[in-house]
Amino acid sequence: MRTDGSTTLEPLRRGLPPTDPATITASASITLPARYEAVGSARHFTRATLRQWQLDGCFDDVALVVSELVTNALRHALPSDVARDPNIPPVRLQLARCSTRLVCAVRDPSRESPMAGEAEDSAESGRGLFLVESFSDSWGWHPAPAPGAGCRSRAPHGKVVWAAFLLTNADEPADDSR
Repeated sequence: MRTDGSTTLEPLRRGLPPTDPATITASASITLPARYEAVGSARHFTRATLRQWQLDGCFDDVALVVSELVTNALRHALPSDVARDPNIPPVRLQLARCSTRLVCAVRDPSRESPMAGEAEDSAESGRGLFLVESFSDSWGWHPAPAPGAGCRSRAPHGKVVWAAFLLTNADEPADDSR
């Protein structure tokens, strides 16, 4: 299932984590620098977070999606010829574990919607959003509110691109009390 830029997952519209706190069991985020080395940092953060949440079995798919989302933010949302506000972090990754899903979201300062490209068979890049769609259960994006504005301000400042993974019973830790 895919949700593209024309629709928005409503609970994520007002920022992350989803607005119903009863569905959130854990949340973690990291600010990433505007350097390609940040992709490795994002994977390391994802591994440590999923291990802490006892979701190690999800790592491969989630790490691939996180890598693609962060790479896209660095490549397309942070042009090197545009001055950036030093008070606004360039890229922020947030992981949110909800009762039935895991949400990965990457915030960047660009207001441009993500667009899937048509890559030639021999191309070494251009398939990022195709991979996000293939490995996650749903994905989408929405404008991000200005930092610190919370839900009161609707003034967009950049965007959030997210991917959701449904959690199954196999993702839950084993009950060792038996």
